Parts: sequence; structure tokens; C-alpha cells
Amino acid sequence: MRCAFVRSQDPDDPLAGLEIGELDPEPPAGWVPVTVRAASLNHHDLWSLRGVGLPADRLPMILGTDAAGVLDDGTEVVVHSVLPSPAWHGEETLDPRRTLLSEKHPGTLAERVWVPARNLVPKDPALSWAEAACLPTAYLTAYRMLFDAAGLRPGGTVLVQGAGGGVATAAILLARAAGLRVWCTSRTEARRARAVELGAHEAFETGARLPEQVDAVLETVGEATWSHSLRALRPGGTVAVAGATSGAMPPADLSRVFFRSLRIAGTTMGTREQLVAVQQMLLATGVRPLVDSVVPLDGVRDALARMAGGDVVGKIVVEPGGVDAAAAA
Repeated sequence: MRCAFVRSQDPDDPLAGLEIGELDPEPPAGWVPVTVRAASLNHHDLWSLRGVGLPADRLPMILGTDAAGVLDDGTEVVVHSVLPSPAWHGEETLDPRRTLLSEKHPGTLAERVWVPARNLVPKDPALSWAEAACLPTAYLTAYRMLFDAAGLRPGGTVLVQGAGGGVATAAILLARAAGLRVWCTSRTEARRARAVELGAHEAFETGARLPEQVDAVLETVGEATWSHSLRALRPGGTVAVAGATSGAMPPADLSRVFFRSLRIAGTTMGTREQLVAVQQMLLATGVRPLVDSVVPLDGVRDALARMAGGDVVGKIVVEPGGVDAAAAA
């Protein structure tokens, strides 16, 4: 089976350990095969290649957490990649032993992937394969950050740090569709302009003083924007944190947190029910995921290099069977 996988890991040169080739993993008993029509890339793939969250004794490991595809009976599905431990009962994201596809079990950048039946969500035919493949990480995470972790409601104001990334782009689209006032930041003028085109009401330079304080900040950048995120919040506001791409150890500024009664809400991915909900939201609002580009498996290396360099707006989608094959399916 052709796939993109981690052969070795290097924190300084992650792409050195990437290989596109043949692997035939043994699926767990009872898991369901999905023929992958489209998958999408995430920073998680780069972290795995750097050796973060993926022990070397699990190599080789197929990359990828997101996919949409077809069951053997022709049913079209979206794959939910959060895997709780066998004995866990309750919300899967709260299981301390949970994993994602490509951490313990082979991921989605392959011609086929195997998952438990409970991790399958029916794909609505109104979504293209590429659009559906964007949902399981970026759009699920953004949905949960906005409406669960931050508890935002129509009319509220949200600041999205780091416009351009997959989660940030998803958050801008979903927040605007939900009736929120959407502000964002970016280091580059081009990304700020693009964010406004996508629906942000205003876009600011990273760290800029805002016209007023906001109800919530969506934070996936980490050290580079953390102090600004805390300063941007109104008293009683919330920072929803789902990542730290620039570093995970910023100054805590606890005096500001307790004096202004700020709330810091960590969140990871989302539940199967929330994946269903975000697809329903897209269908009801007409919003569609922003696809940066679509590449075949052989294009994964160049695509990950673009992602590592920050040269992406929206999601990069991979079609393991080839772009033409997936479009015709």
C-alpha cells in the first residue's frame, strides 16, 4: 500500500525522515477499512517527523490524522481520528491515554486506513472530498475552541491569533458564520488582507494594540503571542488554547490572570458528536473549508516544506489515489 510515512526522525531536519513508498501494516482486529479519497496535512505531521509525540520504537509510522473516504460497501465517510483507550468511558478527548491516528496506529496519508467503526461519520454529499478531509482536525478544533472552550455566542468579539494557519482560518470562517465580530492578527500584510477577504472584520499586526478588549482569544501560536492574548482580554474573558507552534513556555503573567479573572481553557481536537455538528454547521451556513492546494502522495514532501515555512493559507489536501482519480470517484 502506497503511503507517506516516518522512517526516521530529526528535530532540525524533519523532512529527512519522510518516505513515500510501500507499507502494509496489520490492522487491529475488528477495525474497518476506509479507502482514502482525500486526506489533509497538519502541523502534527511535522511534529511526528521531529520526534515529538511519536516514540522512535513505533517507526515506521504512516502519517496523517484527517481523511474522508469510502467503505467497502460504498458508504462515504469522514474519519474521526481521536482514539480513546479500550477501557475508557466518557468523552474521548478527556482520556489521558487517548491517541490520534499516526501516533500509535497508522495514519491517513495512505491508500487505505483502518479505524474503529465508532470513529466513522457519514459524509454529506454536498461536501467535496477535499472539503470533507479538512474537517477532522482544523475545523473540529476551531469549532470546539469557539463554542465549547471559549463559550462564544453571536454578537461576541473574538481575536484569532496567527491568521493563515489551518485552525485560524477555520476559526475565522466559522466565527463569522456564527454571527461573531472577528478580529485576527498576522505578521504579514498579505495574510492580514487575505483574512479580511475570508470574513475577518479587522486584521492587525501581531502584538498591536486593539481598539477595545475582546471576549475571547483563540490561541494556537504560543510564546510569540501569549502576552498579547492576555492583554487583549476583557475582565472575565477567556483564552482558548489548542496549540503552541512558536513555543509552549511563555511567561504565565499570573497576576493579570487572577486580578482580571481571566479564564484559560485548554482544548484538544473534539468529539465525534462535535465533528458531526461542524459538518452540519457548514451545510446550514454554506461555508466551506478553504483549500490551499491539492497534491498527490508524491507531493507530500514539498507540501510539508511549504507548511513548515508558513507559506500556506487554509489546508493542503492530499489525494492518495491521484488528483484525477479522486475527482472522478
